[in-house]
Amino acid sequence: MKPKTRRRFSIVLWLVILMFLAVILTFPKWITVFYPQPHRDLVFNASLEHQVDPYLVFGIIRAESKYQSQARSPVGAIGLMQIMPATGQWIAEQQGIEEFDPSHLQDPQINIDFGCWYLASLSAEFDGQIPLVVAAYNAGRGTVQQWIAGEIWNGDPEQLENVPFEETRNYVHNVLKNYQAYQVIYSDP
Repeated sequence: MKPKTRRRFSIVLWLVILMFLAVILTFPKWITVFYPQPHRDLVFNASLEHQVDPYLVFGIIRAESKYQSQARSPVGAIGLMQIMPATGQWIAEQQGIEEFDPSHLQDPQINIDFGCWYLASLSAEFDGQIPLVVAAYNAGRGTVQQWIAGEIWNGDPEQLENVPFEETRNYVHNVLKNYQAYQVIYSDP
């Protein structure tokens, strides 16, 4: 190898080594760009109040709205956790809130609180089985109860192919992946 070529190779090798070290040493910091914690205090407060895992909430927010509080789905779901107006009205009634308007779901505090309350309700119904809770959040609790009763799907994430709705299969897979990433990135070792 010529001296000039050897020198270039050496410089490139050192740059690669330095970049590798930079990535390794800053791993938790740069990965948070892809898994941020917007409205962290709101999520942690509502999660604590309703006894749901905040990392699951972040996983759902990431899948539902990509952290956009003004998000609206084609079917009319609103806000960070994409709550349907009828579901929001029902949650408001369950919580004794009288003056509810669906536009309130664009408020991150209300949306996160309602979403956490709803997750807690689903968790109680499905014995804390997170895949079932996530599927019910997407497809509806009655639909998931039918799948269980008909022995179509029992909540096993390894058997997601049994979920009859492609959208729900993909949603559960995506939320579980997000949830796991949030746990790995932010949980204390």
